[in-house]
Amino acid sequence: MNETWMLVIVAFALIVLVVLMVMAWYYTKKVKEMEAAQKEAMALLEKKLEEQREKRKKSIRIIAQGVVEDQLTLTEGAIRLSALLGSMEAGESHKEEFKAVFLLAEATSHIPVLDEWKALSTKKKMAYDSERVNIESDHKEFVLDAAQRLLDDPRFQVESVMFYQAG
Repeated sequence: MNETWMLVIVAFALIVLVVLMVMAWYYTKKVKEMEAAQKEAMALLEKKLEEQREKRKKSIRIIAQGVVEDQLTLTEGAIRLSALLGSMEAGESHKEEFKAVFLLAEATSHIPVLDEWKALSTKKKMAYDSERVNIESDHKEFVLDAAQRLLDDPRFQVESVMFYQAG
């Protein structure tokens, strides 16, 4: 009877061992599948982030070109450029490097825009417009220089940007 019990115990131990081996194999397979899915998700996320970076760089170049070619006001260009530059990975270093853009955007930030602008009286609009023109004249040289440097900067180069000439 001792031998029978020993065989039963050994058989039971073997069954438990096989079950544990199957479970280990199953969970190892699941972990590898999860790692592969995670790697695929990360690659997709990185691709989307790169597409967003390229889109921002393209927008920066288009707006900078518009500023240089006087196709939009310096204030509008500064507001748009400061938002785009601030959203880039190196936002803080861009704030220092293209300080003139951020200074003009800040100096004109109190001027109403969009619906608030539309709600203003003509007299108020003219006063704000005059103030904007004066502020722009103080910053013009520096903002134009910053816009040109953005156009020349290899960090903001994109594969192809089509600029349309006004006229």
